[in-house]
Amino acid sequence: MPAYFFWGDNEFELQAAIRALQHQVVDPGWANFNCDVIAPGLTNGPIQALNQAMTPPFGLGQRLVWLPDTGLGQRCPEEVLVELERTLPVLPSTSVLLLSSPNKPDARSKFFKLFKQYGEIREFSLIPPWKTALIRQQIEQVARQRAIALAPQTIDLLVEAVGNDTRQLHLELDKLQIYWTHPQPLPPEVAADLVTSSTHTSLQLATAIKQADAGKALLLVEDLLNRNEPALRMVATLVSQFRLWLWLRVMEAAGSQSEAEILAAAEINNPKRLYFLKQELRGISLEQLQRTLPLLLELEADLKLGRDQRAALHTAVIQLCALFSRSD
Repeated sequence: MPAYFFWGDNEFELQAAIRALQHQVVDPGWANFNCDVIAPGLTNGPIQALNQAMTPPFGLGQRLVWLPDTGLGQRCPEEVLVELERTLPVLPSTSVLLLSSPNKPDARSKFFKLFKQYGEIREFSLIPPWKTALIRQQIEQVARQRAIALAPQTIDLLVEAVGNDTRQLHLELDKLQIYWTHPQPLPPEVAADLVTSSTHTSLQLATAIKQADAGKALLLVEDLLNRNEPALRMVATLVSQFRLWLWLRVMEAAGSQSEAEILAAAEINNPKRLYFLKQELRGISLEQLQRTLPLLLELEADLKLGRDQRAALHTAVIQLCALFSRSD
C-alpha cells in the first residue's frame, strides 16, 4: 500500500515503524535521492509532499516521502483535501507516502475517510500505566521476539520498573540479553541488580504522599529530577498508583466481597498482591483518594502548558500530602 498514516504517543514504536518502512522500500545506496522528509510547519508542506510522491525514484528501490507531525488528521484545509482526492487514487507503486502525528485523527473527518479508503492508518499509542495486564503482555511479547526467557517474577519486576515506557523496556532487555546467556529463565534476583527502577522510586513517592510525609516526598521529587526522570512520567506513575488504590476503595464501598471481581476491576494479576494493597490502605478513606486525581490532572496540565516542573511538582506534592494529613 503506497500511503500510510502513523499516529500515537508511543514515539519509540512509531519511529521504529518508520525506520522499518524506510528499510523496506528505500534502497540504501539511493537513500539520499529517494528519501524525502518534508519539514514540519511548512505552509505548503502537504502539497509539496503529494507532488514529491508523484515523482519517480532515482536508481534502485522506491521513493519514500515523509510528512512528520502533521495536523491534517485534526484539520485539513480544503485545498489540501482537493489535492489528496486527486493524488491518493493514482499514487505510483514506485512511491510510498507517509504521514505521522502524535495526535489521533478525527474519524469523522473527510481526511480520515479518504485516507482510510486509499491508505493504511496505524496506531502507536502507549498503554495506560494502570493497565498492568497489558503492560505485562507487552513485556512477554518483546521478550519472546528477542528470545529472552524470563521467570514470571522477573516479568513482575519489569512491570514495576519500566511501566509503559517502551523505550526503557528495550534498553533494559538489551542489558539482560547481554548479561544472561543461560538457557533457563532469567531469575528476578539477577534482574534486580541490572534493571533501572525509576518507576519504583515514583511508587515510593506515592507512598510518601499517602503517608502525608511531605518532607520525604519532596526529597524523592528532587532525587527523581536530579536523575533526569521526566516529570510527566512521574505523574503517570502517581496516577496509576492512586487510581489502583481508589479502585479498591470503590469496590469496598460498593460492598463487593468477590476477590475475583476486585482483581478484575483493579486489573491486578497476582491475587497475593491484593492482601498487601489492602494493608497499604489502612486509615485511608475513599474521599481522600477521590481528591487526588483532580490534583494530579491539574499537575499534568500545568506541566504540558510549560510551567516550571520543579515548582509545579513541589506545589502538587504539598497539596496531595495535605489531603492525607487530616482524617476524614
